[in-house]
Amino acid sequence: MADRKALELISGQPDFLQFNDLACETAGGKVIFATDEWFAPARNLLKQEPPEFIASAFTEYGKWMDGWETRRKRRPGHDWCIIQLGVPGIIHGLDVDTSFFTGNYSPFVSVQAASLENSGLHYICSGEAASESQFQAVAMLHSELWEELIPVTELKPGYYDTCHNYFSTTYPSRVTHLRLNMYPDGGIARLRVYGVGQKDWSCVTTKDEVDLVALVNGGVCLGYSDAHYGHPRNMIGLGRSANMGDGWETARRLDRPKILEVDVNGILQVPGYEWAVLRLGHPGVISQIEIDTNHFKGNFPDSCKIEACLLTPEEEREYISGRWSSDPGKKWRVILPPQKLKAHHRHFYSGDLLALSGPVSHMRLVIAPDGGVSRLRLWGRPTSTRHTS
Repeated sequence: MADRKALELISGQPDFLQFNDLACETAGGKVIFATDEWFAPARNLLKQEPPEFIASAFTEYGKWMDGWETRRKRRPGHDWCIIQLGVPGIIHGLDVDTSFFTGNYSPFVSVQAASLENSGLHYICSGEAASESQFQAVAMLHSELWEELIPVTELKPGYYDTCHNYFSTTYPSRVTHLRLNMYPDGGIARLRVYGVGQKDWSCVTTKDEVDLVALVNGGVCLGYSDAHYGHPRNMIGLGRSANMGDGWETARRLDRPKILEVDVNGILQVPGYEWAVLRLGHPGVISQIEIDTNHFKGNFPDSCKIEACLLTPEEEREYISGRWSSDPGKKWRVILPPQKLKAHHRHFYSGDLLALSGPVSHMRLVIAPDGGVSRLRLWGRPTSTRHTS
């Protein structure tokens, strides 16, 4: 086995929370095996929505819980499940969320990782407990030998102030599958796997047009001004948004003028704005931009503009350390000037509307004065320049 990197249990809000959840069901994440699902199925671990608790909800097996919960174990061993990431990539941190599991949470947990071309398995446990034949099928993965991301670690109960068990990891290799171990049994509400997708760009030519900022292509949010109702990383998710919660939405700015006015182009004249910075999965030349305000009908931004730049890893670290609040190298340039936006609408920009002058690696979406954007697409051709994180 390769040397394992240091792991740290974090009590506050770690920086890796701005990265993408590579295991979320909306990104294609799946549970392909679970030893036991008596009270609640393991697929709940990957729900996008926060856990909920309904005091009156019961099933024929017992109390309904919004997570993965196994029976009280009365045989040798411990419970575990196998998760196939929706987007393979580099993992920077995990959140083992025990929300509402207060007297029935798993006391200890560990997580192992592997990079598999194809597990050869589909979902092979459909409730209660895995059968002997199912155990034989999953044994072919030899998951007990996978690399250790999180050693056996004590969890905290699912109360409001203790439910998030954060783990930072510097494991350097691409991961496709995880094994989540509970010791010995119990419940976990959610597993969030925060990281950056890693696409095989060797099969993409410089003539191919791809969405360079998409989650599946390695795009990632590196900073933002406000995410009161929804994180900017939602904008680079798969497909169109399911609802307003599946997009980026800010709070209403308090510096809005009491009486609003517009310029000759119909754009509101306001002093403030909100922004989000994203790194492309691969540097490239942008040819078309899509801004989708799907579902944002009474809370879409009035206008937007897009800035972009080409940064080295060292320059990126400098900007991150400054929280993107300054531009010491005068790198940013406007590639899409201010545009009036519409409610619940897909906006496409290309051709003469775009001020393009070479490859870019980072982009900043600026909205005024505030509001929500469901999806952002940057279509273009990858260049030979490669940003390594």
